[in-house]
Amino acid sequence: MTRLFNDPAAFADEALEGFAAAHRGWVRPVTGGVVRAAGTPAGQVAVVVGGGSGHYPAFSGLVGRGLAHGAAVGNVFASPSAQQIRSVARSADGGAGVLLMYGNYAGDVLHFGQAAERLAGDGIEARTFAVTDDISSAAPEESAKRRGIAGDLPVFKAASAAAEEGLPLDEVLRTAEHANARTRSFGIAFSGCTLPGADHPLFTVPEARMAVGLGIHGEPGIGEESLPTADEAARLMVTALLKELPEGVDTPAGQRAAVILNGLGSVKYEELFVVYRKVAALLGDAGVDIVDPEVGELVTSFDMAGVSLTLTWLDDRLEQLWRAPADTPAYRKGAPLAQEPAAEAAAPYVEDTDDTRVPDATEESRASAAHVLAALNAVADIVDTHADELGRIDAVAGDGDHGIGMQRGTTAALEAAVRAHDLGAGAGTVLIHAGDAWADKAGGTSGALWGTILRSLGTRLGDQDAPTATEVARGVSDASDAVRRLGGAEVGDKTMVDVLVPFADTLAEAAGEGLPLTESWQRAAVTAEKAAAATADLLPRKGRARPHAEKSLGTADAGAHSLALITRAVHGVLPDHPLDQH
Repeated sequence: MTRLFNDPAAFADEALEGFAAAHRGWVRPVTGGVVRAAGTPAGQVAVVVGGGSGHYPAFSGLVGRGLAHGAAVGNVFASPSAQQIRSVARSADGGAGVLLMYGNYAGDVLHFGQAAERLAGDGIEARTFAVTDDISSAAPEESAKRRGIAGDLPVFKAASAAAEEGLPLDEVLRTAEHANARTRSFGIAFSGCTLPGADHPLFTVPEARMAVGLGIHGEPGIGEESLPTADEAARLMVTALLKELPEGVDTPAGQRAAVILNGLGSVKYEELFVVYRKVAALLGDAGVDIVDPEVGELVTSFDMAGVSLTLTWLDDRLEQLWRAPADTPAYRKGAPLAQEPAAEAAAPYVEDTDDTRVPDATEESRASAAHVLAALNAVADIVDTHADELGRIDAVAGDGDHGIGMQRGTTAALEAAVRAHDLGAGAGTVLIHAGDAWADKAGGTSGALWGTILRSLGTRLGDQDAPTATEVARGVSDASDAVRRLGGAEVGDKTMVDVLVPFADTLAEAAGEGLPLTESWQRAAVTAEKAAAATADLLPRKGRARPHAEKSLGTADAGAHSLALITRAVHGVLPDHPLDQH
């Protein structure tokens, strides 16, 4: 478990601060993460990697010559926000464009995609790429749905080495695609990890058993098997990976492979070496030529007791990139590289965040903003009350951080809303400020989606008129459309969409009948509660729970449940008419 921390909510920020202070020769802190201390050479593509905290040395420890130019770092097991990623990318930009790289998780896909759009608006050419190496998380025919685990390292390194050679952005992207297509990983675990401040692990493994096919966010494994010996563990992982060879590789015999035996947090190096001795023998028996193997902690999951094996099947080009020198705080290869002088570094990008001005608003809209503030206060209270429950539900088939993420988001949203309201903002601006703060501080999938919900509603309401039931219903419908467009989920996928769509439809129907807002919301909130309960009977088709679909059967989706709780809480601060309990 994590024993040394102050405020658990500040753990990720304080860890990043300490990391930057300890490695000033390699990195310098910027808003949202770190970049190379000497900056990116002019005319070189910048590779910016990123993801949640809790995986060190991924992602900040991989910043330096021969590897990443910057790393955007989110909260514990939560993707960095689009604004954090944009800030790091702008600070790392060397004028030749930016490649944003991350593991294939829904929150990362959303936030890095949004960041790329914002960078394009800034005049910076950007591409995104998600690593998909985990063979346990989807079948070969659905490889695009696979998670990114320890295979992040060889794929990041290939792209970064190509950038170091001065190749253009699209060629660096093609290099990442090629490396990813030839990289496979498989992992096992003997116990789950415990987040800072938590008193129990995200999942447990029965005595004398192991979890097979796990992720790196505290997700439980795909299945369980008897606890193996070190040799049996090695055989299990090697056999799984040799069963699935990349296109163009018919047999392992005569092939070259980069091999990574990765410790996930609590397995000691001596144990890894015992396992690797058998891994090397088995690969040798199969005729595989091992190139520059790595044994150690490279992509971790706090204190999880587990290991993963990664093979990148090399051709001449990939071998050249794999062997290329690198010099970062946590990963070094080849002859030592002379440190670039820090004087070369460009000044970090600092966004103009003047939040002391808000658009003009009418008295009617400012009065409505007070009701918005009351609603956000109620939302923060209901999330605080149910945070542990939300985490427990999420941990059934996910990583258990939904309650923590919702707390971070609602707290930040309320603080931003209070500031905007105190400056005289109208209802629309208060909601927009709240949504942006929610997305920025929560990160993860829920942060991106709730930021979109509040921004969509705020844009529809504006700052001029007092909101009517019809306009609120239209705003919620806008939010429903935007969430489906952004996240790609539809009704039946076991996500918050299973509640948001019927809630929006019922609210629009009631408002269309001429009912006032309170009564319309009441009807819609009852629909939302029923819809949330019904998700217990669904199998997830999106998000981190998808690989563990059967485990979630009988349990409601955490995002759907939290949305239903929020609709009830908001109704409670509207005028009289208590919520129907039936």
